[in-house]
This record gives sequence, C-alpha cells and structure tokens, in this order.
Amino acid sequence: MLGNPFRAATMTIDELSEAAGISVATANRFAHALGFDGYASFRAALVSDFATTLAPVEKLRDQVQRPATSAETMAAAFENDIRNIEATRRMLVSEDCERAVDMILAAERIFILGFGASAYLSGLMAHALEPYVRSVSSVALAGGPSQTGRQFFKLDSRDLVIPMVFPRYAADTIWLTQRAVEKGARVLAFTDVPGSPLVPLADVTLYAHTERNLSPTSDAAALIMIQALCDAVAHRARRSVQAASQMAEFVLPWLYVPQQQRPGTTPVGKPGKAAAKTKGKTKA
Repeated sequence: MLGNPFRAATMTIDELSEAAGISVATANRFAHALGFDGYASFRAALVSDFATTLAPVEKLRDQVQRPATSAETMAAAFENDIRNIEATRRMLVSEDCERAVDMILAAERIFILGFGASAYLSGLMAHALEPYVRSVSSVALAGGPSQTGRQFFKLDSRDLVIPMVFPRYAADTIWLTQRAVEKGARVLAFTDVPGSPLVPLADVTLYAHTERNLSPTSDAAALIMIQALCDAVAHRARRSVQAASQMAEFVLPWLYVPQQQRPGTTPVGKPGKAAAKTKGKTKA
C-alpha cells in the first residue's frame, strides 16, 4: 500500500485483495484498523490525494459498467461535446475577447505552448494565425520543454506567450509560463476553469468547457475556442484579405488542383510517356 499508493487508489476491494494476496474481509479489517468505516471510505481518502489525476479514471470506471452499443456511445460523445461547446460560448467575456485579439496583433513574436494533447492544439492555432501575425510558432513540437526553455530565455515585453492546459494539467506548461512571466512576456492563457493553475499567471484568460465521460478532456471545445479566436483575429487584422490571398497563391504548388501538373510528373488519370509510346502496339 505504501509502495503503490496511486495503484491502490484505483483498485476496488476485490482487486486490492487479489493483488495483495489477502481476503476481502482482511482488507476491510485493515481499513477499520486505520480508523475508517470500511474499505469504501478508506479508498475515498486515497482518491482525494490524486483527485485531479484520478477523476477521468473514475468516470471511465463508471461509464464502462453501463451497457451501451457503439452507436449509442458515439452519439453520447456528440451530445457531450455539443453541451461543452454551448457552455464555452456562454463563458465568453466581450472585454477579454477584445484584449486577446489586441495582444495577438500587437505582439512582435507569439509562442504557443502546450504539451500532451495541447501540443497538437497549439500547432493548429499557429497554423491558423500564420497569415495575420508577424511571427508565430508552436514551441511544444520542437524539442520538448528543455528546447522551449532555450527559446524563452530571449523573451521580453514585446512577446506574447499563449499557454494551454486542460485537465489533467501538464506541469511543464505551468513552469514555463512562470518563466515567461519572469522575462516580462505577456500571457494569454487557454484553460478550463478559474481554479486552473494558469489563471494567476495570465494577463487574459479564455475558458473552454472540456468535460468528458470517457477521457480526461474534450479537445473539441478547446479547438472551437481556438478557431473562434483566430476568426476574430482575421476579422480585425489589417490587410487580412490581402495576406490570405498572397498565402493562397504562394502555397498553390502544394495543393491539388484538377488538370494541374508539376514539372516532371504525370497528371492524375493520364498515362505516362512510357505508356503513351506503347499505346496501340501489340507484342511480337
């Protein structure tokens, strides 16, 4: 128990008894000897020490015990995220939205920070902001926390850091945001609730409701918030239409267009040169 407190907190009394090689009755007597009413209250005390970490596990445990078809589970996931997105919309604060756009457009450099699933969200945000800002990068995808630290060494008041944390909160994101504050950078945080550890570090915080039944967090609601903010930036940015047009023209060679051919390639659906030469010929 002392050597594996986290594992013990996730076990039912039957699982613990089997793992420890004792009877269920012995496990109950052990809990009573420690001053608890029984194993259930003992386990509740263990879980409280890992509340944030174990919450998704407990939700999953509850959900898998409920009979449901795959279609029903998928439909429930849609309904879950629809509620999340609507709750996120209701949490919008007009003043914070305006300040967030101002901070993005005023920044000399923008560093978007996230680890775990948030690393992918940060990459999508950097992609969406690219046409409208001076410089933006998703630092989580290039070398991990230590490489991010090397980049943050050069931060100053002209820079904007956009950290993202959702349950279960990544400690590296909190630590690196603290270092960014110490260097004088401005901080626009993306998180789930006012009690998030990012909130005290941020100049402005935008919230996404990310409750989910079978996993720690809903990425859909977080992504909607990111897309919504990027739309607001595009609407406010100077020469945004010109910038989007120029980028579209620049990346055109990498986009599939029917009947378009790159040098040295064969258009889709047309025979190559070798095939054309042999067309109409028969074997001797």
